[in-house]
Amino acid sequence: MSRPNTKTREKSAYLRIYERIRNDITNGAYLYGTKLPSKRLMAEETGVSVITVEHAYTLLCDEGYIEAIERSGYFVIYRQSDFFALDYTDEKKIIEPHSAGEFKSEFPFSVMAKAMRKVLNDYGESILEKESNKGCPELRREISKYLARSRGIMATPSQIVIGSGAEYLYGMIVTLLGRSRVYAIEKPSYRKIEMVYSINGVELDNLPLVGGGIDSRSLSETKASVLHITPYRSYPSGVTATVSKRKEYLYWCSLGDRYIIEDDFESEFTPAKKPEETVYSLGNGKNVFYLNTFSKTVSPALRVGYMVLPNDFIELFDKKISFYTCPVSAFEQLVLAELISNGSFERHINRVRRQKRKLQ
Repeated sequence: MSRPNTKTREKSAYLRIYERIRNDITNGAYLYGTKLPSKRLMAEETGVSVITVEHAYTLLCDEGYIEAIERSGYFVIYRQSDFFALDYTDEKKIIEPHSAGEFKSEFPFSVMAKAMRKVLNDYGESILEKESNKGCPELRREISKYLARSRGIMATPSQIVIGSGAEYLYGMIVTLLGRSRVYAIEKPSYRKIEMVYSINGVELDNLPLVGGGIDSRSLSETKASVLHITPYRSYPSGVTATVSKRKEYLYWCSLGDRYIIEDDFESEFTPAKKPEETVYSLGNGKNVFYLNTFSKTVSPALRVGYMVLPNDFIELFDKKISFYTCPVSAFEQLVLAELISNGSFERHINRVRRQKRKLQ
């Protein structure tokens, strides 16, 4: 009988420990400020190596559940009561724009060329046919499977819409939600976000970023009913929202007729062992529009993005903007579907993540 290799068993072990401690923290078994058992003690209790426990603790630190204090140990920094707390003195200083360093992550041209040749051979002249308004079914199916296994996002192909980049998809969301709403964005934020909303004629509220995400007081006081966030690594500040902040966004969204637009740009290239949880997955997709693109992971020349609609918006999309023609060619979509299905896409992502970890 075959046995799983050592690396697979170790990976499963540290993820199990991570999930167990994470659940204990969110369920209140470990309260804010509590010191976690030492790595050695946790290793003895769970029957794994100290290195395995260290991997689990590192993930919890990366996601903002705990923090390591030198010579003291690991302490819980997540607390449910932080959400719109009256005391804001713990918030870190307002973040100003800075020039974040760029990490080059070129997709192998030979792999891309091979996928292109295969698509031409397999599909022939059918690549010249017009696709459905949401995009070709092959790419939407592959994105659905990829999101499930890599980001914890359970979305059917019918929820996925292909567009020519994030800006195009922002405009679609405005059409769905309406122009009478106030839209809140991060300050500072990527300039094109503000430009797209302005040209669509919506009122904007700029919410300042602090060390772990949007300032709590500003979020609680905004008149906006739509919140646009880039929780992985906001540009140009480089701020990553902690898990507490992500849940705060969801709490804000639950207080009325409110929606979140989550732009997960570049999150695939996190150097962490496990990608941060998306706001979409933390909230089970309710009232959250999830967006991402292939401009960083494959090539900016492709100009291909996608969004995941909340389930309640599938019918509204079909009724309200089904006349839209997908602006991305069938050929480009099928090439991307091939890269995802044959594993090239994820191999490239994992290779870049390993390179980034070496630079830390």
